[in-house]
Amino acid sequence: MNRTDQHAIFDYDTRAVSAADTLTPADRYQELFVAVQMQRVFPDSKTFVDCAPRQHPERILELYRARCGTPGFDLRAFVHEHFIRYEMAPTEFVANPDDGLAEHIDRLWPVLTRKPRQHPEFSSLLPLPHDYVVPGGRFTELYYWDSYFTMLGLDESGQCELLRSMADNFAYLIDTYGHVPNGNRSYYLSRSQPPVFALMIDLFEDTGVHRATDYLPQLRKEYAFWTEGEHLRPGEAHRRCVCMEDGSLLNRYWDDRDTPREESYLEDRQTAQASDRLPYEVYRDLRAGAESGWDFSSRWLDDPQQLSSIRTTAIVPVDLNSFLYKLERQIARLSQVKGWQACDEEFHRRAEARLAAIDRYLWNDEVGAYFDYDWKRRQARDNLTAATLTPLFVRIASKTQAERVAAVVRERLLAPGGLSTTELSGTGEQWDRPNGWAPLQWMGIRGLQNYGHDVLALDIERRWLAIVGQLFERESKLVEKYVLRPSAEHAGGGEYPLQDGFGWTNGVTRKLMQEDARHEVHRCRAGQCRPEWAQSLGDAD
Repeated sequence: MNRTDQHAIFDYDTRAVSAADTLTPADRYQELFVAVQMQRVFPDSKTFVDCAPRQHPERILELYRARCGTPGFDLRAFVHEHFIRYEMAPTEFVANPDDGLAEHIDRLWPVLTRKPRQHPEFSSLLPLPHDYVVPGGRFTELYYWDSYFTMLGLDESGQCELLRSMADNFAYLIDTYGHVPNGNRSYYLSRSQPPVFALMIDLFEDTGVHRATDYLPQLRKEYAFWTEGEHLRPGEAHRRCVCMEDGSLLNRYWDDRDTPREESYLEDRQTAQASDRLPYEVYRDLRAGAESGWDFSSRWLDDPQQLSSIRTTAIVPVDLNSFLYKLERQIARLSQVKGWQACDEEFHRRAEARLAAIDRYLWNDEVGAYFDYDWKRRQARDNLTAATLTPLFVRIASKTQAERVAAVVRERLLAPGGLSTTELSGTGEQWDRPNGWAPLQWMGIRGLQNYGHDVLALDIERRWLAIVGQLFERESKLVEKYVLRPSAEHAGGGEYPLQDGFGWTNGVTRKLMQEDARHEVHRCRAGQCRPEWAQSLGDAD
């Protein structure tokens, strides 16, 4: 294996990238951090961790320690004196009522693009070598799995250079940190997100950004991150690996820290206080739930009404293991192209072993769908979620399994506005019914199409586009998540207000519009409502 085989050459020069401060805000500011978050200096806990210091952090901490005990000390004034609030540069973007939805999305890409030319020193922001797209709203950094769905739209919009920049950024993150963090912030370094880099590579290859084989070193490195400590005995777990009763290996979500999430510090403290479990156990499960991307959902809870009952690390998820199967198959395929027979055979064997374990532990033959598995209690979970379609998305289901999943989805998860996330509503969690999310629509639609269930796929697609178009006509924007009801009302739940922008909604919608040229959504215009749309969506969910 020569040097080129070991280290693919990408378009970034590490000498030109600003130095990262990998200490998190909690590590940097210690008791000052705790005071700011617990006293709610900012309404949103994420605000402070995204601030940049006006001078060296150690000097700020010294000043705080010297002043905090003095009479009349004003913490809020101190913070505003010594920190710069991170805010997106103001834009002049206004929705044009003459633009269709596709044109509107194309005009949004520059608004959501960040150009890392000047990096704020000692900021929590991890520098990247190239431009990147952020989701929007309070999310002012690159996010891992969001970006795959955003890239679908960048491709459709002809943003080839931006797509190439994103590709090189992800290669850089894996080369630098050994994995793709949840987002490019220091406080996200202890966890990742659903491992979709193998999916990105298919897109990069299809669009000519890079040869897929160029990314084999990064794929191997990411796989090592997810399988670190894999040599276990039945019933044991280490980090993201779980050894099942029969000795097979499956994976779970995890976070290397067991403290409150820094971007939700006060909220996590309050959640742990509502539990009779040890606080560090609750914090770990909250963090692992954030790594899943489904933060939060009844999917991870013992009691759907109590976030404090979260048990993410006890659950082997069907979507995570489907993505890792895809990663194993991708490594095997590309190793075969390179002529690396031993690597090809090893990862082919690993993929087949995972598939057998998925069929044994995550397939429910009685119901005819895939479910998560509680490895600590040695029993399958019984809460049906849209993750049941992920095995179809990565093509690991048999024809019979796919047919049965399609029937269950049609009966239990289809809503007037598309594919429901779960069957449960009223939990207060944003990844539950009645909310719908763009990435789940895309994976569900593509998964059904992979097995010839085109009618159901098209039905989900049309319902989703109608919901997106309806809200766009009413409010001239795309948002993070949608209520899947004819009224296209604002989605609720979660730890923060509804965010607009929005990266993955833009990407999935732009791609689906191209595939359904006759859909009514092509005729919608910003601020020009047509009430007849509600009738086309059927009765409320």
